[in-house]
Amino acid sequence: MNQKCVYWQEEDRWLGYLEEYPDYWTQGESEEGLRNNLIDIYKDLSNDEIPNVRRVAELRRRILN
Repeated sequence: MNQKCVYWQEEDRWLGYLEEYPDYWTQGESEEGLRNNLIDIYKDLSNDEIPNVRRVAELRRRILN
């Protein structure tokens, strides 16, 4: 599994979210703790355990010859 994430440290905690799911933030007491929480939230999001999930995606336009 490879997922891009955005994360930062704010005072004594780490905050972050998966780039594909920017509405679902999580936190950890350490960078490793945050990464583990991001993996857990990814599992919940991809297994439909969270209803009405909003995502970010990229549309690609096909070039017709």
